[in-house]
Amino acid sequence: PGDRVGIGASGGKDSTVLAYVMKLLNDRHNYGLSLFLLSVDEGIAGYRDDSLETVKRNKQQYMLPLMIVSYEQLYGWSMDDIVEAVGRKNNCTFCGVFRRQALDRGALLLDLDHIVTGHNADDMAETILMNIFRGDLPRLTRCTSIATRGDGYTVRSKPFKYAYEKEIVMYAYLRRLDYFSTECTYSPNAYRGYARVFLKDLEALRPSAILDIIHSGERLRVSADVVMKSAEVCERCGYISSNRVCKACVLLEGLERGLPRMGIGRVAEEGQGIRPRRPVEQVHFALLAERAARMRSERQAGAGKFCGSQCAESQCTESQHAGSCCSGSQCASATCTESPQCAAAQTSPHQPLGK
Repeated sequence: PGDRVGIGASGGKDSTVLAYVMKLLNDRHNYGLSLFLLSVDEGIAGYRDDSLETVKRNKQQYMLPLMIVSYEQLYGWSMDDIVEAVGRKNNCTFCGVFRRQALDRGALLLDLDHIVTGHNADDMAETILMNIFRGDLPRLTRCTSIATRGDGYTVRSKPFKYAYEKEIVMYAYLRRLDYFSTECTYSPNAYRGYARVFLKDLEALRPSAILDIIHSGERLRVSADVVMKSAEVCERCGYISSNRVCKACVLLEGLERGLPRMGIGRVAEEGQGIRPRRPVEQVHFALLAERAARMRSERQAGAGKFCGSQCAESQCTESQHAGSCCSGSQCASATCTESPQCAAAQTSPHQPLGK
């Protein structure tokens, strides 16, 4: 009771069913959770803008506060811009890396205890297969966990880990839920798509293949003789990483230097050692964590009563609290710049938040 839980909301069937079920159970059993919708705008015209309209409708239907963080705001690049620079191949690498970090940034802006995502059994089995195909042992040992601590600050959970995709579709249809069903514009070229086709072929031969793969991944044990990289903290942005510089910072450096394929594949491009000056400075994760701790102390002391003790609107002016929430210390708007307490993307990573 009292935990703040963010629901990763994309507008698709999985996240919509998850939001509906979390809201239903929280109200029915009086769990006392504070629920929020947390969405990431990747900047894909004709896809994400439409799906976010569904999320905004879900916000009204389930009466849950919503925060939207965008690639454009956090990194200075939309996915459409990235695809134009990189091409249709390997662009999903950028999206996956940036989305994980964007969710964790949003979680700290909202001072969440948990993030829950709608990954279903099919997604889990595909991820296990992909990590096997790539020989990615560290991720293979982590990907089957139902709860992980991605950035070292916020716990991530996957409640639908054992739920088949078809079960979720049937439930959404039964409950007549409002969700967005169009595939991403760039997904036909995704590596995951090939794993999905392979998985469906396996399921046709062996109906239990999906859960069998998940259980096999859970039972995987790494020999003590195998040396695994220990987790570090990125020296630039403070995000958890297996290297001195995290993947997101490497990819951003390549984009800004006109070497968009830097960080993809095993071959480094020429001039990789130069550190650029990026037009959008990322707020350091340590500062976000410091701000989240301060917000929590203020909330526990009874300070601030905006949108359930904290404004979670992506646009303060769209909220019913317009005109007041930006004057409060609890505003966590992804775009608000009026409050001295806002962790706006424009804040320099070298300055304390709120100064």
